[in-house]
Amino acid sequence: MRQALPSVVLLFVSSTALAQPGAATAPSAVPSPPPNLLTIPPPPPVSDPMLAPVPPPTRMVASWSEALAYLRARSTDLRVAVDQVLQAEAQTRIALAQYLPTITASGLYTHQFITKQSTLPPGAQMSLQSAGLTVVNRIPTPDAESANVQLQQNVINVQQFDQISIDELGEDAAKLSVEDEKRTLLLSLANQIVSVVTAERSAELNRVGLRVALEQLEITNRKRGLGAANGLDVVRAQQNAANARATLVTGDETLREARESLGLALGIPEEAGVAQDINIDGMAESAMASCRVVKSVDERADVASALVKLDVAKRNLRNVYYQFLPTISAQSTVSAVNPVSSGQPNPLWNIQGVLSIPLWDGGNRYGELRSARAAQDIAAQQLEALRRSAVIQVEQAQRQLLVAQQSAKVALEQRDLAAQNDQMTQTAYTVGQGTSLELVTASEAHRQAELNLALQEFNVVKTRILAMVALATCPW
Repeated sequence: MRQALPSVVLLFVSSTALAQPGAATAPSAVPSPPPNLLTIPPPPPVSDPMLAPVPPPTRMVASWSEALAYLRARSTDLRVAVDQVLQAEAQTRIALAQYLPTITASGLYTHQFITKQSTLPPGAQMSLQSAGLTVVNRIPTPDAESANVQLQQNVINVQQFDQISIDELGEDAAKLSVEDEKRTLLLSLANQIVSVVTAERSAELNRVGLRVALEQLEITNRKRGLGAANGLDVVRAQQNAANARATLVTGDETLREARESLGLALGIPEEAGVAQDINIDGMAESAMASCRVVKSVDERADVASALVKLDVAKRNLRNVYYQFLPTISAQSTVSAVNPVSSGQPNPLWNIQGVLSIPLWDGGNRYGELRSARAAQDIAAQQLEALRRSAVIQVEQAQRQLLVAQQSAKVALEQRDLAAQNDQMTQTAYTVGQGTSLELVTASEAHRQAELNLALQEFNVVKTRILAMVALATCPW
């Protein structure tokens, strides 16, 4: 302790001289300390299990094209949207089938278990025998077969013919929904990738902050051993280290959740990471290159789909009115029976024209009219709401980009000031000036400023993608 006392006195004298640069002291009374005595020594080595980084996941995304390939192959949302297009195409084929001719064939075999024998009169027997027919007959005929083939074709059916074009419009709406789903999935995937990179950077900064807090704790313990710090200083340093550990634990969990979210976006039920050497700005440019900017919100896929759906609703209303019109159809039947009845040709062939005039169906068509009018109004309101929302989204996206750029600039200035304040506070505390409270406060402020800067920098990338995709279509 006696050997350390001169050093403590020297630090105290040095700090007093630094704290009072304008004090009138004789050069001979207090000599200036050598420059090497004010040099801050390197931080002491520290070791802690929590300083080890989070293990990387087994799946790593190295480029935007690789992420897009995963999305195409494994996205369930995209697959559902594509299947809905197939359903719409199937509905069109069903509507067309209602107007095309139908051909049906049927056969009938009948066996009678209870019959009786019938003998014809002698005169009739002579005539049948001369014709080569059976004289003895059983009533009813024990075995009988019949077959027929029928063809039916709608000649005039305005309602069914109009339904074909309505279902074709439904196909267009479903295809536009796929395009909008692609835009939404692309934006979500880009955000997930940026979120993982942001969480990786935050986790790295959290470990740097914990290392600095542990180094400060080690310095404080050493100063206490020299008598230059008290128990309160040590407790404050321990509290700073504990806060850094808490932030580190939360940040690591955020990183794992971000990796899991990226895995789900890629269609993988596990964590997925981003390669460390990836250029996030280049990935953002590649993501935006997958889309095409449109001139107005009406050309955006979701709004265009809503426009088509409104047209479908209008056509459905008109189609209900067509149900009040008469229909004309033609049908032809070819039939054959065995045994052959006397005096009838075999087979038979006929053609028929059918006129159907709907008179009364219990009010079903009037109910469909009311439902179709309501569906048209719903489609119109949904389109208007979606158009308003799209306009606001575009304006907000442009404004958010400007705000993010300004926030990043301010965060950079805050980080630089916090780093300068932290460095000066550590220097002053090392030479005996300042308190442990100032040291802890400056360290926490620096750590928070670093995290905030990382978040704001990556937020600029997110808002750039959002500003471009907000008014775009993505036909990848």
